Amino acid sequence: MTSLPALKERQSVDDIVVTAIVLGVALFAAAGSVLANAVAVRFGSRIALVLGLALQGVALPLIAVPTPFPVFVAAFAVFGAGLGCVDAASAMQGVAVQRATGRQLLGGFFAALTAAAIVGALLVSAVAATATAAGVALAAAGAIALGIAAFGIRGFVRDVPVDAALPRAERGVLPRGAIWAFGLVILAAFVVDSAVSTWSAVYLQDGLSAAAWLAPLGYAAYQAVVLVTRLVTDRLLPRFGRARLVAVAVTVSAIGCGAVALVPSPAVAVAGFALAGLATGILVPVAFGAAGDAAPLHADQVIARVNIFNYAGAIFGAVGVGVLAEGTGLGPAFIVPAVVLLIALVALPRFRRAGADSTVQAASAPR
Repeated sequence: MTSLPALKERQSVDDIVVTAIVLGVALFAAAGSVLANAVAVRFGSRIALVLGLALQGVALPLIAVPTPFPVFVAAFAVFGAGLGCVDAASAMQGVAVQRATGRQLLGGFFAALTAAAIVGALLVSAVAATATAAGVALAAAGAIALGIAAFGIRGFVRDVPVDAALPRAERGVLPRGAIWAFGLVILAAFVVDSAVSTWSAVYLQDGLSAAAWLAPLGYAAYQAVVLVTRLVTDRLLPRFGRARLVAVAVTVSAIGCGAVALVPSPAVAVAGFALAGLATGILVPVAFGAAGDAAPLHADQVIARVNIFNYAGAIFGAVGVGVLAEGTGLGPAFIVPAVVLLIALVALPRFRRAGADSTVQAASAPR
């Protein structure tokens, strides 16, 4: 998605079309999460992850080369479906590995994802001055995705599909309350993530008249905290438990967003964005881990449904802050993620039921 500015000129489209493409990718990603569920239930999350990577591997080269506009848009739709499928299936695989080893690992897995996103963005920024260079980068990313998919056919965890593990009458018996509770927390985390990634630099530069070099620091500070907290989450979970970690992350992040909303200062804004990083850093791995433990034999189904809240949060975070900013200005509009975070506190009892001691359940271990 970071290559869109360079591709925009090649395809001769305006900002409205780019916005529509971004929204479409999010919607197709939600559909991709549904696809991951359907495949995982029948064949296991290993095949779902291979499929998602293959979809991305096919779509990226089509985006990379000059094509008619309908093909360009269709390629982004396929990419979105692959993205959602990979997001959901990789979380399923992470939970399967975590359960098999009896150790907390999801924080480290998501930290690797964050590090890869940072490296990818830096590489794209280095080569994306022209559509040709951006295309080369995208084609290379597609080749990597296909290579990992080929490896994953044998290398990913072979978990037991729901269709093989349960009789037909029990396959649809899911913990609906847990899905909504953990989904709400995922939604809140991605409202924060989308709001900060979309608007932090704009607010610092346009709203607070910060120097050009300072404007990107808000998002950089946010990403740094996300990475660091994910690196330590696995060690903190056995000591403090899921519910306490979620409560601290939500509260501190809400304070950070509130500070951005109430104090019009570049220094306070950068610090506030950094504090907001605790939400995405801690809540995402903890919520997916709890979702996987809520009903171990249905873990893939629960995770796929919880993952859909990711894209709802991403859309609402960008749009909600932007719409409110029309009337209040960008700074006060950051009250939106703060409020959503506080609402997510209603999910805390579910984290206690999922295991405040973060004990990894041994049921449904991979073959």
